[in-house]
Amino acid sequence: MGVLVNVPTERKNGRHVGESGNRLKEQLSEFCPLKVIPLWNHRGHTGNAIVEFAKDWSGFKNALAFENHFEAEGFGKRDWREKRHRGLQMYGWVARADDHRCQGPVGDHLRKNGDLKTVADIESEGARKTDKLVANLASQIDVKSRHVQELELKCNETTASLERMMEQKDQLLQSYNEEIRKIQQITRRHSQKIFDENQKLRSELESKMQELDSRSKELDELASQSDCNRRNLEQEKEKNKMRTNNLMRATRVQQRADENVLKLVEEQKREKQAALEKILKLEQQLNAKQKLELEIQQLQGKLEVMKHMPGEEDSESKKKIDELKEKLQEKYDEMDAVESLNQTLVIKERKSNDELQQARKELIAGFSEIAGARANIGIKRMGEIDLKAVANACAKQLWKGNEEASIICSKWEDEIRDPSWYPFRVVMVDGKETVQPSIAHNCFAASLALLVLSEDDEKLCELKKAHGEEIYALVTKALVEINEYNPSGRYPVSELWNFKECRKATLKEAVQHVIRQWKTHKRKR
Repeated sequence: MGVLVNVPTERKNGRHVGESGNRLKEQLSEFCPLKVIPLWNHRGHTGNAIVEFAKDWSGFKNALAFENHFEAEGFGKRDWREKRHRGLQMYGWVARADDHRCQGPVGDHLRKNGDLKTVADIESEGARKTDKLVANLASQIDVKSRHVQELELKCNETTASLERMMEQKDQLLQSYNEEIRKIQQITRRHSQKIFDENQKLRSELESKMQELDSRSKELDELASQSDCNRRNLEQEKEKNKMRTNNLMRATRVQQRADENVLKLVEEQKREKQAALEKILKLEQQLNAKQKLELEIQQLQGKLEVMKHMPGEEDSESKKKIDELKEKLQEKYDEMDAVESLNQTLVIKERKSNDELQQARKELIAGFSEIAGARANIGIKRMGEIDLKAVANACAKQLWKGNEEASIICSKWEDEIRDPSWYPFRVVMVDGKETVQPSIAHNCFAASLALLVLSEDDEKLCELKKAHGEEIYALVTKALVEINEYNPSGRYPVSELWNFKECRKATLKEAVQHVIRQWKTHKRKR
């Protein structure tokens, strides 16, 4: 601290007033004071002020320059004490022990706001603080070193765990691909078997036709030799002709069946190819996401290790840390972009599915309001027993009539809607087709498990024994449908149906049917 005395004052309104601290600070700006505090008492400004400098060696240097300036001008502490005619100039010096002990406003302020210390005391206090700081830093370095070792160990464990997880994922993917390959082989063998059987049937038909041709030739020869048997030969030729026509019709039906089988195989092939492409695309997205997560975790581990490395932070280490932070931020941005893209695709797919489901519901509602003859495309009540088919089956059994058919339908529809009755069991296939698709309810490709009807169920055995195979097939068909389309509610639901091919109709087929009906109605009008 510096002391200023003989600060110019004047008397106003019965009190002494003088320069403010800011004005005095501007006058002493070349010595870089922190602030200048004028001293006041009950009479006003005392003409004294305290100049505060920084509490370091630069502040000490500025304070000495302040004192030397006033001594060189002849307005130092000694001049203040020796001169009798002090004039209007300010005197200044650095506060010392005698100023700290003196009485008056200067001494009071110094004792209240400052401590009296020698340079040796300050140096020893600084040395003690430095030693304490060095000890604290050494202990912190030890703690940081142990923490870095723990982080390195955790990082290595995490890396090893991630590598094991990636290996397990690769093994699971390989096994999944093997199962898919097995399913494809089964499908190809099944298709080849169908082709072989059709070829065999065609060869048998051709052999029959050849036999009939040879027989016709023989009959022609016999007819030329014997006129008495001409009538019988003509009749036999007519019969052979009819058989030939029947065989030709069977051949055409067989050819159409072969064409349908080829179309179905091609359609299944396209659907499987599309599904496989979608699976591969999802796997690629999953692999990219997992790779990003692994790289992010590795970069985080490296960054933590670099942050806690012992020793001073040189420019090279800081540069490496900045590079790691930039890479980590890039990976985070890339991860956010992947997440955003996946979320967008999921939202689009969900929106498309919602629109398709809504369109299907509207078509079902529209078809339900249309009355008329049964067309190829229409509404089928899934899980409902066909009363007409049950009545036809009962008509074959002479002792049963329409009333009996209604009772059977009512009874077994109640049984089907009972949630406590669940006559299904799970069968593991392991790459072999062991159940018929007509009784299969659901198939889980990942584990190759099929949900099939339990034929030894007590109620199903009772049904077959009491009403025969035909009614048994109708009831089990409705049971499988209700379990497939509404397993929770257990009540029949409406579905667009292709009655010609006995399958669920696509939206394209339904829309084409509606357009054809509209065009027909328009032409009639």
